[in-house]
Amino acid sequence: MSIFEVNEHGVPQYPKGHAGRLLVTLAAIHKLERPTASSVAELTGLSKGKVNDYVEALNAELGTVITKNGPEYEIQSWGSILKSTGVMKLLKVHIGQA
Repeated sequence: MSIFEVNEHGVPQYPKGHAGRLLVTLAAIHKLERPTASSVAELTGLSKGKVNDYVEALNAELGTVITKNGPEYEIQSWGSILKSTGVMKLLKVHIGQA
């Protein structure tokens, strides 16, 4: 059981400054069919305006390579620090429910 509240999609709502915000952003980009700032924000409960900041932090601090093609984010590389299977455990929502 999580010590954090979850949103209507079952995504933990981490406080400002918590690394979990970066990880659920990454998990949402990986899971969504069309990962735009709006769709990531809708699924995660994060601010649409902060999604790009979280992507930049993931790239700079955790070694991911996430690019943007038009409005959509794409994971080019998970880097050497994070493993997709571990990060995806944070996002147990089924996209059909989102």
